[in-house]
Amino acid sequence: MNKSGESTVTQFILLGFPGTWKMQITLFSIIFSVYILTLTGNIAIISAVRCDHRLHTPMYMLLANFSFLEIWYVTCTVPNMLFNFLSETKTISFSGCFTQFYFFFSLGTTECLFLCVMAYDRYLAICHPLHYTSIMTGQLCIILVTFCWFTGFLGHLIPISFISQLPFCGPNIIDHFLCDVEPLMALSCASKPIIEDVFHSVSSLFIIFTCLYILGSYILVLRAVLQVPSSTGRQKAFSTCGSHLVVVALFYGTIMVMYVSPKSDNSVAMHKIITLIYSVVTPALNPFIYSIRNKDMKLALHKVFCGMVIHQTS
Repeated sequence: MNKSGESTVTQFILLGFPGTWKMQITLFSIIFSVYILTLTGNIAIISAVRCDHRLHTPMYMLLANFSFLEIWYVTCTVPNMLFNFLSETKTISFSGCFTQFYFFFSLGTTECLFLCVMAYDRYLAICHPLHYTSIMTGQLCIILVTFCWFTGFLGHLIPISFISQLPFCGPNIIDHFLCDVEPLMALSCASKPIIEDVFHSVSSLFIIFTCLYILGSYILVLRAVLQVPSSTGRQKAFSTCGSHLVVVALFYGTIMVMYVSPKSDNSVAMHKIITLIYSVVTPALNPFIYSIRNKDMKLALHKVFCGMVIHQTS
């Protein structure tokens, strides 16, 4: 990816979480368990939506696509992290590092867009229930999903391509468990390139605007819910929207600390922990957050798991 003649770096070393061999094995076991839990939970949601015709609605179709996104979001970083826990060299190739960098930010951007679309879906369902089915059609749902994926992957293609062309002359040690923008830019031999400021500005504006849109949508939803005369209706609306807001709070709260707030005095270890929360922990919690208080989803999941047990025992 890097054609610059000045660059001598062909691979990077991801330090990850340094420690004793026993500590590395412990961390490997924990992260591996969380990864398997994430895959299982999100695959279960996708299977439930696919198998239960009652869930063939825009809200659940968006949720299934969101779960599919979460699977790839954790997979672009966790397998390499697990490998490095057991590796003595902890190396990643130059092209591998920037490929991970691109997919990590593209999938993260796509997640922000999906959260916006899901907030829009809830806004229509609660604030304009009589027009919901005529507006949020299957065709519009497909268009919105396609827009999220296309925009998420197109948005970072050019800036990350420019960053990959910067000269990297050494050192090649990244004190992180993934290839992130800050540690990569710190290793560039070029004097502070303008692409770094452009990347940070665009990322910050995108995060802020999508967050404000989501919060604005849920403020309107909250106002509409409070006007619902039925306590049962209010409880159902709060249950659905509450789960969405928990996901938004977990995801946006951590990425804002990393990419929007001014550079703080937080230690490198703190940055790693924050990144671990939004890149590994949050995707593992999402299936439980979206299903634990959703009666229809719990019934569909029960049907899926019971069907698997019957199939295995027959």
